Amino acid sequence: MARQQRAEESRRKLLMAAAEVFDERGFALATLTEIHNRAGLTKGALYFHFSSKEELAAAVVAEEATWFGEVDVSGPPMQAVIDLSHGFAKALLQDVRIRASTRLVLEHTYVGPDGESHRAWAKRLAELMAQAQQAGDFRPELDPTPVSELVVGSFLGVQTLSQLFANRSDLEARVTLMWQVLLPGLVPASRLARFAPGGSPKVWAVDPEAD
Repeated sequence: MARQQRAEESRRKLLMAAAEVFDERGFALATLTEIHNRAGLTKGALYFHFSSKEELAAAVVAEEATWFGEVDVSGPPMQAVIDLSHGFAKALLQDVRIRASTRLVLEHTYVGPDGESHRAWAKRLAELMAQAQQAGDFRPELDPTPVSELVVGSFLGVQTLSQLFANRSDLEARVTLMWQVLLPGLVPASRLARFAPGGSPKVWAVDPEAD
């Protein structure tokens, strides 16, 4: 049991160190030596868990899905669509694993991530939009599937510009602006006042466990 716990701890340290290095340097410039040194482990320990930088990067990308389960989407479906984007923004600001995995997926510099996590996000948005459509909160002439992909693409562009221009310090404001622009085209005018483009207060509530 102790041996298994040590192995799990070393893997966790490697993933965290890899996330930090990939976030800072990207896939191409990151080195396995830098990663295992930052983790405080040997090269042998790294290769015990991961056979290559590609495999390590794929493991980091797999961590990205963790933010999904941390967003409360118990409200109206269309507000849940908005809140999920703000939840992703919050995760980017607070979790280096999310930042690293997003950078790796967007770089497309190695065979590995195929956008699976983003496809899953778009699928979930499409489901919520379909529910909102049934409730009269989403324009009936729109197809939720391409619209959900448009939202995901818009968010990725917004977060990229926020990173380039302000190191993501204005990400919340930029995502809010995105929704202020998009919502009138997605929601019937008579229903617009029901939804908060800045996200529900619960999404941006202070996490007591956050640093």
